[in-house]
Amino acid sequence: MTDPAGRLATRRTETLDLIEALGHRLAGIIDASTHTTNDDEHDPEGATVAFERAQVASLLEQARAELRALDTAGERLAAGTYGTCTRCGHPIAAERLDALPAVTTCIRCADRR
Repeated sequence: MTDPAGRLATRRTETLDLIEALGHRLAGIIDASTHTTNDDEHDPEGATVAFERAQVASLLEQARAELRALDTAGERLAAGTYGTCTRCGHPIAAERLDALPAVTTCIRCADRR
């Protein structure tokens, strides 16, 4: 098990890299579509371009949400509450924190959803 600060820092760096890559990819899709006279409605490839644009935009928003969750986890770490379930107050298993560093609930409480 990695130390909590290291775990969060590593995941945060990975997430920032992902956000940057997805941002470039989305900008490339948008840029490429502005240099064409085709419209999504009548172009056979248009639906594919629109789908790809929407998919990348959605992945980018998910990555940004993960970054916000990681920042919140960092605040919990500083406050001394990181690794404690926000529902039941019991410790969150180290394996769960290794897999999902920003998680706020233990597996038992997560299963209750």
